[in-house]
Amino acid sequence: MKKVGALLSILTLLLLAACGGGNESVENTDEETKTETVKLEKLVVGVIPSLNQGNMQAAMDKLTTHFESELGMDVEITVYPDYQAVVEAMNFDEVNMAYFGPSTYVDANEESGARAIMTQLVDGEPFYYSYIITHIDSELKTIEDLIANSKKITFAFGDPKSTSGSLIPSIELKKQGVFTNQNEHEFKNLLYTGGHDATAIAVENKQVEAGAIDSAIFNTLLENGTVGDNFKTIWQSEKLFQYPWAVSKAVSDELAAKIQDAFLKVEDQEILDAFAASGFTKATDEDYEAIREAKKEASQ
Repeated sequence: MKKVGALLSILTLLLLAACGGGNESVENTDEETKTETVKLEKLVVGVIPSLNQGNMQAAMDKLTTHFESELGMDVEITVYPDYQAVVEAMNFDEVNMAYFGPSTYVDANEESGARAIMTQLVDGEPFYYSYIITHIDSELKTIEDLIANSKKITFAFGDPKSTSGSLIPSIELKKQGVFTNQNEHEFKNLLYTGGHDATAIAVENKQVEAGAIDSAIFNTLLENGTVGDNFKTIWQSEKLFQYPWAVSKAVSDELAAKIQDAFLKVEDQEILDAFAASGFTKATDEDYEAIREAKKEASQ
């Protein structure tokens, strides 16, 4: 009996040891699988206010419906009050996809690993420009006129984080010696309107003498009659790669590919107009290297 008891004890210990080792192995495997195969229940999207938020909402409602149909999952799209708010939303995992300006995309890529997957086309090309515009009645005809008369001029940027509405034109004005930052400049007054449409309206109403704006959005505002044909362009930047849609690390490659396919199927004109787009095309992080260099130059 003692031998039987001893054998039973040994078998019990072996079984316990085997079960313990098995549980540890399963737990590790489960954790690894969870990290690799977790699926988002909802795609939460943040969008910068390239136009007035109210003007964008109807288009975002349509885009939400389109994504839900194509992706087979719930989608929530929010237009944020300013560019930086979208970066912060991505940083704090409040959104898992976002529509950025090129400059704010570079910030989000560096801070949270956001990766560009899509951008829009304008007349079949993924490029746009920064313009400086004035009213058609203005005596300003060139950027040289703007520089020579800066002390008499109220100048408008868009959002402080905007690429075409702030970053790129500010570099040019810095080279010309009339701008260092919001508090150090050679203008009579300097203001930030917060959006491209607001800048166009301010110039049209002669609230400012000149302003910086996204060329694609400006042309869409003209075509839609949001503003009249009361402008002239006195400066144009080099080509800029269009605004990216970027996903967070939580978005799998499989879902990212589905999102790309969904974008390629967008045909609704109201959705396209909200982004001053004629269509969409795929994008990568490398497309924004020139913006990284521009941000470095601006910070010097």
